[in-house]
Amino acid sequence: MSTRTLDPAPPRSPARRHPTPGRPARRRKAARHVDAVDVVKWVAVGIGVIVAIVPFIWMIGTSFRSEADLFGHPANLLPTHWTLHGYEGVWQQLPFLRLLLNTVIFAGVTTLATLFFDSMCAYALARIEFRGRTIAFWLVLVTLMVPFQVTLIPVFIELFHLGWLNSYQGLIIPRATSAFGIFLFRQFFVSIPKELDEAARLDGAGHFRIYSRIILPLAKPAIATVALLNFTALWNDLLWPLVVTSSPTLQTLPAGLALFGGQHVTDHAVLLAGAVISLVPIAVAFFLAQRFFVAGISNTGLK
Repeated sequence: MSTRTLDPAPPRSPARRHPTPGRPARRRKAARHVDAVDVVKWVAVGIGVIVAIVPFIWMIGTSFRSEADLFGHPANLLPTHWTLHGYEGVWQQLPFLRLLLNTVIFAGVTTLATLFFDSMCAYALARIEFRGRTIAFWLVLVTLMVPFQVTLIPVFIELFHLGWLNSYQGLIIPRATSAFGIFLFRQFFVSIPKELDEAARLDGAGHFRIYSRIILPLAKPAIATVALLNFTALWNDLLWPLVVTSSPTLQTLPAGLALFGGQHVTDHAVLLAGAVISLVPIAVAFFLAQRFFVAGISNTGLK
């Protein structure tokens, strides 16, 4: 047996057995700093949650209150006496089903048209090589800087000459495209490998077949994101339906509620009950598309 194996292990240096006296103090100081930062973050998040959720609680609570209870205790979040007067008034004082149907047609059909036209335009900008493609994309981005209110009067005059005022086509067609949707679809399509296009062309596929059979099935997160954002914006849109329609049979829910408040003695419980009911489809759409919505935001870099 070799004597080398019997040699005891060399003793550890004192520095390794006993850490420097200043290191634990620095660690405790860093831990206290991290804890303080976490506390500040959680306090900020809590304040943000309270600021965001209190108006919703007040709105829902007021929809179950009477006018006397509302004006007697306006700061209360919840009613002292619960009543369904507001929800009964929605059906009795408003053509609620007609308003709801018009809103579904306006928001639903316009969202489908937006998905179709925006995705096709984005496919051309992302996957087809042609002269002026970059300039066209920058022009799309420039239109994002122009507020919709700037083009409101020219579009209204054009619809007047076409005879499309007080009609579904006048309500839907001018909103059937969105520069933001084109931008978001284009950013997603650029991230898809172009080898898929080349393989499809070898099999004899054209651009429309590549777009419909290959690109769109891979773009479900982008489709869900654009659909949810457009549907929410159109569902809550007040200005455009008020400008284009004057007939009660074509008014949407936000326009109907706004005109109801201006034409009659305002019954706040009825107005807020209608607002609560109008939020339900948007909440359902968000919860159904939440997974794809988050993936679409992450994949397109819109964080």
